[in-house]
Amino acid sequence: MSTWPELHYDDWKDTLATLQLWTQIAGKIRLKQEPLVNHWWNVTLYPSARGLTTSPMPYESRSFEILFDFVDHELRVDDSEGRSSAFPLEPMSVAEFYARVMKSLDELGIKIAINTKPNEVAEAIPLDEDTVHHSYDREYAQRFWRVLLQISRLSEIFRAGFLGKASRAHFFWGSFDLAQSLFSGRPAPPHPGGFPNLPDWVTLEAYSREVFSVGFWPGGFGLDAMLYAYIYPIPTGLEQATIRPETAGWNEQMREFLLPYEAARTATDPDRCVLEFFRSTYAAAADCAGWDRTALERNS
Repeated sequence: MSTWPELHYDDWKDTLATLQLWTQIAGKIRLKQEPLVNHWWNVTLYPSARGLTTSPMPYESRSFEILFDFVDHELRVDDSEGRSSAFPLEPMSVAEFYARVMKSLDELGIKIAINTKPNEVAEAIPLDEDTVHHSYDREYAQRFWRVLLQISRLSEIFRAGFLGKASRAHFFWGSFDLAQSLFSGRPAPPHPGGFPNLPDWVTLEAYSREVFSVGFWPGGFGLDAMLYAYIYPIPTGLEQATIRPETAGWNEQMREFLLPYEAARTATDPDRCVLEFFRSTYAAAADCAGWDRTALERNS
């Protein structure tokens, strides 16, 4: 089984669209149960040894966890009293998936109501009514998860040299990407927002501090899978900065640096390629923005 599998957007775009909406259901459950943490870190999912997990969430005096298992291809809900409920991950509509998740929660005595309007997608069909999206390709879902594992591993290596405030590698179900963020410690100007079906006040909280982020996005809008790096706010001169590897560059439309996933996975040393991208884009962004790198970075 390939450590760095092929993952061309056009080969699995229907499964991607469905899976994005499925993960929003789990993410919205976590949003409902967790207290707000800065930058919405309380809503994210995490790559695990078997798939994507919510991590433990509180419910009254116990905890429960939702896991997308991309090894055995099942959605499983486990609680802290040793009980489980599961169903197969297979082609089904978003509405059917929603109903099965709620049934699994009900079987464990968990009663939760969520806002069923999806976020950060242009076609916001309520999750409990969506019969349009219904694809699930086991092979590509597993490939996607395996890519997340690699990028998460390298993101944590990249983060290890940073002493300031930083996130862990986490998965945002709205934008459907894995992100790792570092902060200068300074406040940022109000973000203009403008993301589809996402209130601007959500974006204001997400970008309330100067932030540099790297991560992985599986593609869309005519683009194949990409690794990305961006800073907010964008400092003057960043577009002209020299970064590595040579296959990476500035994308004016998205206003960030991009490295095609295909270029990274087919590199002689994919780990080195990805870490070069993360480290060189960080250095360029931090220098252009005047971050106090002496205070923020480990010397060794």
